[in-house]
Amino acid sequence: MIRPSYLRSLAHIRRRLGLVPSPPCRAYSHRTRTIQSSRSLPFPHKVTLLPFRPFSVSSAQYDSNSSPNTIVRVPPMAESITEGTLGQFNKAVGDFIEADEELASIQTDKIDVSVNAPRKGVITKLLVAEGDAVVVDQEIAEVGPGDAYSKEDAKDRDEASQVSEKSSSKDNIEETMEPSTHRQSASSTAEREDSQPSVRTQVEEPALMSLAPAENPEGLGETQPSRAEEVVKMTRMRQTTAKRLKESQNTAAFLTTFNEVDMSRLINFRKKNKDGVLEKHGVKLGFMGPMTRASALALKEIPAVNASIEGGDTIVYRDYVDLSVAAAVPKGLVTPVLRNVESMSISEIERGIAGLVKKARDGKLTLSDLSGGTFTISNSGIWGSLFGTPIINLPQTAVLGTYGIQDRPVAVDGRVEIRPMMYIALTYDHRIIDGREAVIFLNLIKTYLEDPERMLLE
Repeated sequence: MIRPSYLRSLAHIRRRLGLVPSPPCRAYSHRTRTIQSSRSLPFPHKVTLLPFRPFSVSSAQYDSNSSPNTIVRVPPMAESITEGTLGQFNKAVGDFIEADEELASIQTDKIDVSVNAPRKGVITKLLVAEGDAVVVDQEIAEVGPGDAYSKEDAKDRDEASQVSEKSSSKDNIEETMEPSTHRQSASSTAEREDSQPSVRTQVEEPALMSLAPAENPEGLGETQPSRAEEVVKMTRMRQTTAKRLKESQNTAAFLTTFNEVDMSRLINFRKKNKDGVLEKHGVKLGFMGPMTRASALALKEIPAVNASIEGGDTIVYRDYVDLSVAAAVPKGLVTPVLRNVESMSISEIERGIAGLVKKARDGKLTLSDLSGGTFTISNSGIWGSLFGTPIINLPQTAVLGTYGIQDRPVAVDGRVEIRPMMYIALTYDHRIIDGREAVIFLNLIKTYLEDPERMLLE
């Protein structure tokens, strides 16, 4: 007896394995055929043929990246912050992203919060738009399986294939046109010589065109002045700053007192010690260190300037000084806090302020860097300001403004001399600080800055 499997051809076996396409079948029901063997057998054999089903391999069984999409959610930001504004996406749909790589940034009232990818893969969906308000645990994107295959790689490959196709088609066209080009070369040369314009025409026509006046019926010049406008929504940080400063203006009883400081001795002190401080402590000696040290010493003498009003009828006095340093960044004004400056040396203060300013410019400030603060120094002199009236950052009760240093004629021991002078201003809350205390405080600042060696003794 001949087994039915012997009757199947090699091609049919390959079709059954899905290696080659199968010819279409008229019916998929079981069919029974009578097959006569080539050998002389006493009876015919009946073989039942099963319907053909192409063989396929499921990618889910062998693809390691076949897991379902992962939802990217807004992470917890802080106890007091539950919502923010989605600033921008760093990736687009179809881009590859690594695990823990920053996908988006969320602007809050104080800091920017990074949203990182929980896994590596390809961005399949962006569920919110830039500028939308989002809350904690909200879904903002989906990351699906995929490898580091970027759109740029696909674009490069497409451009390369297009260039290859163009070059091959160009070669074919040149090969086709080459015989006719040789045949026409002799006649076309004579025609070009007959039809070529004179040298005078070639020179004069562009010159006549360049002398044509431009159409400008209104006589406003060649270009119209721009009157374009750009409408930009305020960042959440800017909105919060505006709200709190206006609240401060409506709450505190503002008053500002001024004084001026002869910076001659402090400038000489800085020149004399800046190289030694840089070599020993690894920090540049500026003016913020001495100003902060002078403020900390003056706050010990006048504790009301370092106090705050809480609950409407309670005054809180502190024996520590947490300095808020006003720093301007592209997204708005921030005031990171340097804590316990009363126990720091000038070099330690310089190092701490430099670290906070760098974190502010890099957008790496945390909520703890911005919380608290008992006194603020606003140094707008670095921008060229001569003097001004700074605004109090509630619940603080005072802010010191320092301004630009300029050479001015002043009376020194009955003689007029040119000295580097700087205006200083103290804006204070008159509800808790009297005018006498404010003036004494500012005079103490002036005394310490004009005699920097005294700060070292203190």
